[in-house]
Amino acid sequence: MEKSLRITEVFYSLQGETNTVGLPTVFVRLTGCPLRCSYCDTAYAFAGGEKRLLSEIIQQVDQYKARYVTVTGGEPLAQGACHELLEQLVEKNYIVSLETSGAIDISMVDPRVVKVMDLKTPSSNEEDKNLYQNIEKLTKTDQVKFVIADSTDYEWSKSIMLKYNLTSRCEVLFSPVMGQMNATELAEKIIQDNLPVRFQIQLHKYLWDDAQGK
Repeated sequence: MEKSLRITEVFYSLQGETNTVGLPTVFVRLTGCPLRCSYCDTAYAFAGGEKRLLSEIIQQVDQYKARYVTVTGGEPLAQGACHELLEQLVEKNYIVSLETSGAIDISMVDPRVVKVMDLKTPSSNEEDKNLYQNIEKLTKTDQVKFVIADSTDYEWSKSIMLKYNLTSRCEVLFSPVMGQMNATELAEKIIQDNLPVRFQIQLHKYLWDDAQGK
């Protein structure tokens, strides 16, 4: 029997974050998340959605004729069939990325998928959900993202980055919480401390003033 996933939306836009920022990308947003981060901008994906067969999801992705696909949420790995969706997408030669909270084991994710793992900072109120064992499973093609709301988050992110020697494992992203952390201030901190990280802002929010980038 073909598996299915509960989907909030599938849409085509520009990638607003990560190291493929600005590239046309199809987004598959899965429904549901076990976390409740204080700065979450996709709470509408916590519940609801529509149950769809994997073949139906991929057929819709195919219609956009894009090279890049991002599977996001919510928390995509909260649904077991997400692994099969990722595998089927890479088998069709898409460049696939997975946006995950880092609170669920990533060891079973297809190694051809780019994992973008969000380590939860203190201001998220979900720091205790970080599954640090996941760090050992990251590769050079993967990325770790720190969402930073204040100076405490910034110092914490630096300490975690150094403790786990993250920049030797993968790319590291520092991103300000829009409306809480001044983007210029964060950029200047990174420059002053000479951090080997990629500063990023959520491009879609500047272009369309929304969370989805549609």
